Amino acid sequence: MPIEPRELRNCLGHFASGVTVISCDVDGSPHGATVNAFTAVSLDPPLVLVSLDRRTKLCSYLSDRPFSVNVLAEAQDDLALHFAGKPRDEPVEWVRPATGPPRLSGVLAHLACSPWRAYDGGDHVLYLGEVDELAVTEGDPLVFYRGKFRELGPAFEFAPWLESLDCPSSQSRLVGIA
Repeated sequence: MPIEPRELRNCLGHFASGVTVISCDVDGSPHGATVNAFTAVSLDPPLVLVSLDRRTKLCSYLSDRPFSVNVLAEAQDDLALHFAGKPRDEPVEWVRPATGPPRLSGVLAHLACSPWRAYDGGDHVLYLGEVDELAVTEGDPLVFYRGKFRELGPAFEFAPWLESLDCPSSQSRLVGIA
C-alpha cells in the first residue's frame, strides 16, 4: 500500500529539528534556502549532510560549490521565513569572508563546508560537505516541530548520553540494567 506524501510529511513532522539556512555564492551573489534536513555524518573526516528538494534554485546551485550551514537562533524565525520564500522588508546581513562561502550574520552557529559528495535522494539531493571552519555563539536554537517554530524547553537535570554504553568516552559499565 503506497504511502501518501502528505501523510509521510505529517508523520516526519513529529521529529523536532533545528532550523538552518544553507548558503552559497553564485556569480558574486549570496543565495540561501531554509532547510531543517541537516545532520552530522562523521567526525573524522568532519562531514555534514543537507537534503535539498530538487526543485529549489539552491539545489541546482550547490553542486560542486562550497556552502555554509547557518544554524538559526531562537529569535531568527524572520530569517527562516525569508529564505523559505516569504521575504522580509529589512536587508539580510551577510558575512563575506576572504575565502569560503558567504554566511549569515548573527546566527547561533555556522559551518563552512567544501563539497564532498552528492547522492540521489528521490525528490531530494543529499549533499555531503566537509567542514572547513566553524563557529558557535551562546543562545538557544530555533526549533521546528509539527509545522511550527517552537522554543527550546528546559534542560534535563542530567545528560543521559554520558551514562550510556554507547558514549564513546564512557569507561563505566552499567550492571543489572535492562
